[in-house]
Amino acid sequence: MRKLLNTQSTYEAVSRKKIVFIIALFVFMLAIALIAISAGSSGISFIDVIKTLLGMGTKKSEIVVFDIRLPRIYTAMLVGGILAMAGAVMQSILRNQLASASTLGVSQGAAFGATVAIIVFGAGTQNSTAAANAVSINNPYIVTMCAFIGGSISAGAVLLLSRIKRIGPEALVLSGVALSAMFSGGTTLLQYFADDVQVAAVVFWTFGDLGRTNLREIIILLFVFVIVFVYFMFNRWNYNALNSGHHTAKSLGVNVEFVILCSMIIASLASAAAVALVGIISFIGLVAPHLLRIFIGNDYRYLLPASAVAGAVLLLLADTLARVIVSPVILPIGAITSFIGGPMFLYLLFKGESKHD
Repeated sequence: MRKLLNTQSTYEAVSRKKIVFIIALFVFMLAIALIAISAGSSGISFIDVIKTLLGMGTKKSEIVVFDIRLPRIYTAMLVGGILAMAGAVMQSILRNQLASASTLGVSQGAAFGATVAIIVFGAGTQNSTAAANAVSINNPYIVTMCAFIGGSISAGAVLLLSRIKRIGPEALVLSGVALSAMFSGGTTLLQYFADDVQVAAVVFWTFGDLGRTNLREIIILLFVFVIVFVYFMFNRWNYNALNSGHHTAKSLGVNVEFVILCSMIIASLASAAAVALVGIISFIGLVAPHLLRIFIGNDYRYLLPASAVAGAVLLLLADTLARVIVSPVILPIGAITSFIGGPMFLYLLFKGESKHD
């Protein structure tokens, strides 16, 4: 009896530590968000940001904080959270630690869709040959819609292969890599027949930009985030069961095929929506879940909310670096996430391999 009580108290203590860790990570995210608001070339200090948020700022600081910086912060937190949660769920249901929106071809499918919109439908335009922003997207809605359709087609193709051929998780990720290559080839082929302005517009879109969203698109991202979070948390016990194997999950009463299908659809569509609105953001969905498993393990009751916060933190840090490294120039956010996420993922990968040796 005493041993049982000790086991229960230990379990409760570990659970409390995980909850405290998530709360601390959330507070850290808010601190990074405040720092991110003050970072950049506007000359607004951290104290000015606090005063502005409290309603005591100048007209200039209000414009910078509320019209320019806060929309970027909201977008970074929502997109980072969506991609990280989607990556965590994909890794569970496919039982492959390399699964994410990028490795399954969702990002490349979205890029191909955006390329079709820009080149075929003429959504790219030239503003001024001398300006820094000489090329822009003159019809962002058709670009976003085509990018979403492209990402959804890629996800649907992977799902179709998994349902028809009953291929394993390793082959499923490899099929995503093959689809990525096909979409990349299609994008390159379209660029070959495009003019200079259209090619520049495609490159501009694929760079990724958290500053291109407006209030309506932020609300869409919030809506997607809430749906994804609620659905995934509702199935948290199912994901824990799936981590023990499909046969074990079935013996515990989990409708494995239904859970995998619905979760894959929601994760893929959510990732496609995020990428369609901001461009290609690499490694967030891959690195954030791996990083959090070191601290809180593989229990999806805690891994899902922690991954959402960690994804937001990673994207906030990347965006802040993009704005301060060569200020006032804003570097492509997709390149920054790749530089941060690539080495981090290699470290986590080799660290995991060394544990198995």
